[in-house]
Amino acid sequence: MWDYTAKVMDHFRNPRNVGTIENPDGVGEVGSLACGDALKLTFKLGPDRRIADAKFQTFGCASAIASSSVLTELIKGMTLDEAERVTNQDIANVLGGLPEQKMHCSVMGREALEAAIEYYRSGGKRTAHVLEGKVICTCFGVTETEIERVIRENNLHAVEEVTNYCKAGGGCGGCQDQIKAIIARVHGEPLKPEAPAPPKPRLTTIRKIQLIEEILEREVRPMLQQDGGDIELIDVDGDRVIVGLRGRCAMCRAAGFTLDGLVGAKLREFVSPELVVEEEKS
Repeated sequence: MWDYTAKVMDHFRNPRNVGTIENPDGVGEVGSLACGDALKLTFKLGPDRRIADAKFQTFGCASAIASSSVLTELIKGMTLDEAERVTNQDIANVLGGLPEQKMHCSVMGREALEAAIEYYRSGGKRTAHVLEGKVICTCFGVTETEIERVIRENNLHAVEEVTNYCKAGGGCGGCQDQIKAIIARVHGEPLKPEAPAPPKPRLTTIRKIQLIEEILEREVRPMLQQDGGDIELIDVDGDRVIVGLRGRCAMCRAAGFTLDGLVGAKLREFVSPELVVEEEKS
């Protein structure tokens, strides 16, 4: 289970300003159901050109809901120039902090706010967060510009930290070398060559099953259970791993991403790069 603060749990259980504003001045949409998190933020300006009201709709975990809720409270009464200066750290700080693995939820809130402000300033021509720069992480659609920004704003120095803040590198892992190069460039440091990893010993079938069960229990199940889901290992056939999604995961529209982007990525990282995850056929 994640170690959430009392304020995070309060905003999760009692979210403020849920819904959409009729005839809003600003609309910002970020994320996607396929990636597991999505947020729509709307706001209305008052006669004094300050944000008089703000509402949100989100699909995501407790951190996403709490971050969205506190963001709407935070920006009320601000001018757009003031709101534009709100950072993801501001959102996390008001909540008393977020687990490192959930900091991307505060980044999503900041991106939604920027998109909503851009919507207002463009006269309603832009409603969604527009990706800028070369896409580095194709699993989550994260660009080089976005990666550079979270590194600078949050003083990140490791790929795992970047993944926590914007999900980049958290899928197949194929972009991790590029992320390391971006980190080195942002901090003006030379890119350190890594020693080649020693070859892994060939796994017996029994040992492979044991490792798969261990990784599911340690790396996957806690994340799924946090959002009301679960997973069951059904069978292992060579490099095919057959699993069953349970609870909320069984009905989730992002189940395809969960299987490959989370379960598959973790098993390939910790057990064998040849593993392929499949869902049991009903």
